[in-house]
Amino acid sequence: MLIDLTGKTAIVTGAGRGIGRVIARTLAAEGVTVALLDIRNDLLDEARAEWAKAGHKGLFVKADVRDKASVTAAVAEIHKGLGRIDILVNNAGVAAGARIEALDEAVWDDNFDTNTKGTFLVAQAVAPIMKAQKSGRIINAASFAIIIPSIGSAAYAASKAAVVSFTRVLAGELGPFNVTVNCYSPGMIPTEMNGYAAMPEARQNRLLDTLTLRRWGEPGDVAKLICFLASDLSAYITGAMIDVSGGKFATQIPAVAYE
Repeated sequence: MLIDLTGKTAIVTGAGRGIGRVIARTLAAEGVTVALLDIRNDLLDEARAEWAKAGHKGLFVKADVRDKASVTAAVAEIHKGLGRIDILVNNAGVAAGARIEALDEAVWDDNFDTNTKGTFLVAQAVAPIMKAQKSGRIINAASFAIIIPSIGSAAYAASKAAVVSFTRVLAGELGPFNVTVNCYSPGMIPTEMNGYAAMPEARQNRLLDTLTLRRWGEPGDVAKLICFLASDLSAYITGAMIDVSGGKFATQIPAVAYE
C-alpha cells in the first residue's frame, strides 16, 4: 500500500522556511503542485529557485495570513492558477513569549493573529472551494504545547489550543462535503524560530531527556505525517489531533530507559 498524491494540488502557508518549506518540498516530491504562501518575498524567491532546479511544479504567493483581504486575494489567485485546491496545510506560526507578568500585549496579539486567526482566515477562504469539489484535506499546525505547555509560553500555548478546537468544529462542518480536517502537534524540532540546536549542551540534554525517542525531531518527521493526512489512506480520520513529538513525556521520566 503506497501513499499516492500524484496530481494533487496544495497550499502550504509559512512555506518560505523551516518546517513549512520542508512540508512543501516533500509534497512536491510526491507529485503535488504546491502553492507556497509566505509573507517574505526573499524566502519565496529562494524557494522558486529551488523548485526550478528540482523540476517541481508550484506557485509562489506573497500574503499575510493575519489579513483577510490579503488571504482572500491569495487564495483566489491560487485557485485560478491551479484549478482546484485539494490540500491546505496551515503551517504559518510564531512562538514569541514571556512569563505572564512580563508578557507584552502585542506579543499575545501576534500569537493569536498569526497562529489562530491566520489558520481561520485561510481555512475560511479555502472551505467553499473544497465544498464545491466535494473533497479536500485541511491540516492545521497545533503544538505539543497544547498537551503540556511550558513556562513562558502562555500566548503560544493558548493560541495553539484554540487551533485544536477550531479544527474539531471545522471538521464537523465540512464532514458532509467529504472534507477532512485534522491537526498535528510537533514536539522539539530545531528551527530558526526556536533555537534548540544553539542551546548549551546541558540544556539540550535536559530537553532531550523528556523524549521517549531521545533525539531532536526533524522537519521531515512532520512532512511524512502531512503526506499521510493528505492522502486517501487517511480518509476516515477527521477532527483528530496527532502527536508527532517523539513520545515526549509518554512516561513520567523517559530518560530512565536510557540509564
